[in-house]
Amino acid sequence: MGANQTILFHDTIFGPIHSRRLGTSLGVNLSPRDGKICSFDCLYCEAGYNAQGPGNAGLPRREEVARLLTEKLTAMKERGETLDVITFSGNGEPTIHPDFAGILDDTLRIRDEHFPGAKVSVLTNSTMLHRPDVVKALARADNNILKLDSAIEETMRLLDRPGAKEFTVAKVVDQLRAFAGTGIIQTMMLRGSHDGKTVDNTTDAEIEALIEAYRQIKPREIMLYSIDRSTPEENLQKIQAGELRAIGRRIELATSIPVQVN
Repeated sequence: MGANQTILFHDTIFGPIHSRRLGTSLGVNLSPRDGKICSFDCLYCEAGYNAQGPGNAGLPRREEVARLLTEKLTAMKERGETLDVITFSGNGEPTIHPDFAGILDDTLRIRDEHFPGAKVSVLTNSTMLHRPDVVKALARADNNILKLDSAIEETMRLLDRPGAKEFTVAKVVDQLRAFAGTGIIQTMMLRGSHDGKTVDNTTDAEIEALIEAYRQIKPREIMLYSIDRSTPEENLQKIQAGELRAIGRRIELATSIPVQVN
């Protein structure tokens, strides 16, 4: 599909879909329904590059999210459907939303009313951890899933392309230590090239750097995964399951932290 590839979620509440990592998942998209807003511009993002623009719909209001979620869960319950998880995901970084903390609290309350057995998960790229309200809110999620794709600065900047120059590996690793024993670190493994530069976070140097970072962060779990859909940068390769499992075993042996490979 090339550099303009986009697979946007055109609803604030979407699914449920089957997630290879989380089970039957209902999505909460706090980005515009017709565009993308993110503090990263990842080479592998299934929603495409940020250059497509934020669209015209704007961010959904807190009250609207609560209403739509209540309506969806009520309908699912009436149909006798099951639900494993409600996942904050979508067209961009959910913690950018100025009312993220309040929306998360609403979601927990509505979940308790309709599907108390379901978990609430947040997929975050870890860029908003300088905001105390975001840190406190993430601690209230059942599954606080935080991105760390590389512990080497040059690779992180090439792969994730953060919008803020002040965002660095050293800072984010230090911030992630706030979730020792509770957070889940998610790492996208891939190799390829972009603008003539090699990108590969599977090398020995990369794995050793990640191991050291994981040791400092001490998460409750590590999630390793690779490309599953088309990517805006076409010159990226999926890491096959056997190699991914081998990397996972190496990390688990070195850190004693459980590693989930998807």
